[in-house]
Amino acid sequence: MQDDDGAQLVRDGGSLYRRVAADLREAIAAGSYGSGGRLPAEGALAQRYGVSRGTIRQALAVLRSDGLVTSRRGTRRVVLGTARVQSFSELLSFTSWARSVGEEPGGAMESLVRRPADDRECEQLRLEPGAEVYVTLRLRTLSGRPVMIERTVYPPRVGELVAQLPADAVSHTELLLEHGIVFSDADHTIDLVHADTDDSRLLGCTAGEALLRERRRSTDPAGVPVEWSEDRYLPGTVAFTVHNSIAASALSRRHRPAPDPHSPDVTRG
Repeated sequence: MQDDDGAQLVRDGGSLYRRVAADLREAIAAGSYGSGGRLPAEGALAQRYGVSRGTIRQALAVLRSDGLVTSRRGTRRVVLGTARVQSFSELLSFTSWARSVGEEPGGAMESLVRRPADDRECEQLRLEPGAEVYVTLRLRTLSGRPVMIERTVYPPRVGELVAQLPADAVSHTELLLEHGIVFSDADHTIDLVHADTDDSRLLGCTAGEALLRERRRSTDPAGVPVEWSEDRYLPGTVAFTVHNSIAASALSRRHRPAPDPHSPDVTRG
């Protein structure tokens, strides 16, 4: 079998880029490149593994999502080390994050609509005026408890894939990755918003109640937008923490279990 650049490939099951990523991950964990060192250039890695640069970019995107390397396409990746607070994939994917904190993730599609994008959506997704988008509304649960409403706008190439997914699919991110849609970078905005009628109906809160909102635009390794999402969390279910260092900055999501109102140690805020 051949890669898209004609290189001979030997497949032993699983996605090729995942196997490349796994091999590089083991080398990083073994200290082969050292913390702060640089991986070989994309061309050198492609030659080493006998694959295309596109495959290498997908593998590097996986390592970047795991918090192991940094830098963008076109430059040599810097190794951040093996220490890990929370991976990019856990912040991007509700499913990955829920599993990382020992909860069972759930998801239920409430609606999926295909319609013309408005001006704001065209701006965020870099679409031409009049382009169509796919808009989803999903309820997300932790071990059966409603905690978040997810509103996501997808460009056509991604939305067409989402429309084919099962309505009860737990993770869209993981399934889209299997179709070659790689979530590589994201910009986050976190603030408060008042619950609307959909929030009230699905989360069981009062309309007008303050919810924690995270807005996110995600892009692929080439910098092309693949989603624009707005997530609304019930108060007290999640907190976000920013970690800064010279090497990198990271935003992490932290689960906040509901406090016991009868406990003398309960703190509020």
